Amino acid sequence: MSGVSTAAAASAAGISEADLTTLEKSGRTAAKINFAALGKIVGLDPAKLEAVANGWLPAKTDLSLWHELRVFTTKDSDGLTVNCYLVWDEVSRDAALFDTGLDAQPILDCIAAEQLALKHVFITHSHWDHVEALPQIRAAFPKVRLHSGSKSAPVDQRNKPAEIIHLGGLRITYRETPGHADDGVTYLVGNWQEDAPYVALVGDAIFAGSMGRGNPDWHLARQKVREQILTLPAETLLCPGHGPLTTVAEEKAHNPFF
Repeated sequence: MSGVSTAAAASAAGISEADLTTLEKSGRTAAKINFAALGKIVGLDPAKLEAVANGWLPAKTDLSLWHELRVFTTKDSDGLTVNCYLVWDEVSRDAALFDTGLDAQPILDCIAAEQLALKHVFITHSHWDHVEALPQIRAAFPKVRLHSGSKSAPVDQRNKPAEIIHLGGLRITYRETPGHADDGVTYLVGNWQEDAPYVALVGDAIFAGSMGRGNPDWHLARQKVREQILTLPAETLLCPGHGPLTTVAEEKAHNPFF
């Protein structure tokens, strides 16, 4: 992202290039790292960077505040894990799925157990690991409505400006968050019972203590997170495509990219 060479970054950190490569791959190295200099040269907050390297994680989320929210984490044969999320209205039992993960079966089992009617599938971005199980979902629910930020999607599947989707009493809106992917979208679910905070389904725009790789545009990716995600209320629950759940407050305090 910063355009800094491996040699320059390693030199600033006071370690060898081999040690830096080991650190990037495993998160560990026996070498002592100068985080102040490393953070400065690559544009990351040094103190936050060191805290993440030393094992910082967000506080574990108590999902009892959101009774009708479920997290599904599926894994491929190479160990890649990806999250997707199911929400529903308690009264109508109408449900919405955010991304599909790698295997639809846990989702289908939950829908059956809770006696839900899946009405919507919202895609945060079209990278394969987030839509791999979409054919299974569509086979089980042929009439489900798809929502996407992709300009190449059929017109009836594209998100519409200022669109609000009502899922019983829940309200679903969206914010465009490209950068990691051209079609990146963050979906917001609000109007929960008992005034639970907003839930933001952020895809790979931001992770706990990190952010998604800026495939087409690092600058845009970072800018959109600042403008569209970190401006949400501090207590907003952030549901990323990979890793643990977090909040706006946690990321503003601990994420070295911001």
